[in-house]
Amino acid sequence: MSASTAGSADPGIVCAFAVTRTPPDVATLAAVTGHEEGGPLRVLRAGGLCLVVQDVPAALFGEEALAERLNRPDDLERCARAHHRGVEAAAGQGPVVPLPMATLYHGDRSAEQAVVSREAVLDALLDRLRGRTEWAVKVHATERAKDAAADAGASADAGAGAAAGRAYLSRASARRRDRQDANAKAVAEADAVDAELRRYAVAATRHRPQSERLTGRRAPQLLNAAYLVEDAERTAFTRALARLTAAGHRPAVEVSASGPWIPYSFARWDEDPDATGPARTEPGHPAPDRAEPGRPAPDHTEPCPPRPGRAEQPLTRQEVRA
Repeated sequence: MSASTAGSADPGIVCAFAVTRTPPDVATLAAVTGHEEGGPLRVLRAGGLCLVVQDVPAALFGEEALAERLNRPDDLERCARAHHRGVEAAAGQGPVVPLPMATLYHGDRSAEQAVVSREAVLDALLDRLRGRTEWAVKVHATERAKDAAADAGASADAGAGAAAGRAYLSRASARRRDRQDANAKAVAEADAVDAELRRYAVAATRHRPQSERLTGRRAPQLLNAAYLVEDAERTAFTRALARLTAAGHRPAVEVSASGPWIPYSFARWDEDPDATGPARTEPGHPAPDRAEPGRPAPDHTEPCPPRPGRAEQPLTRQEVRA
């Protein structure tokens, strides 16, 4: 990877958190700790925009060293928390485009070029995100312990002769149909939850459902979605959430929600920022299970962060998430 240099001097490694037009003041930045191993947060001008950045040591944030650290759960959690603190600091005065966790550049000039090369897109994206926040919603199928008990009882009859064997197969077939029917009903209810919430959102996206390893639940996750909501519509959206999360409203599923978040899932550099039709579904892309914005992995996930500009690729890029 090429690095911008001043003579033979090492330009150092710069960690970038977010892009904004309205940078936080010095006192706000001074009160926030980014990565504990780095220097103070600072503002870097890039054309008509600003980056909130931090100088970090190469010994810990070089590509190989960082990859090794992010494979350790404790270090990953610390990095995720530090990154979100930097993004929150940048968002104190207005809309921001949050960058993927661990977006690193060889020096200020490389970071500036990455932003300047995409300034028009970033300007439009900041306009799109102004006055809007993200809400995360997950829908799981309802766990049914009685299915496991029925399966256990059926196993006891398996060897009791031909007639009992036929009866066992008949019951097994009926249980299989019941499970298929229950799953179809749960999927339909999850889709209905999504359709209802899209009525109150200006955009929506579905992320890949999280695995049981992350959710800690036996019941499958059927919906892992994010909604971009106008501040003026927040009350209507939260009322809809309250109805949907109420016990018994959708008996085949359980609905959980969190927010408001900085709109990580809708800050994509590689999409048309003007295409904001009602409840538009953003194109998904394959990604590992992610962590919820502002929470350490492996809690939420959700959001699909933007990719850095192409004028100067970052030294290394790790995307872990909402």
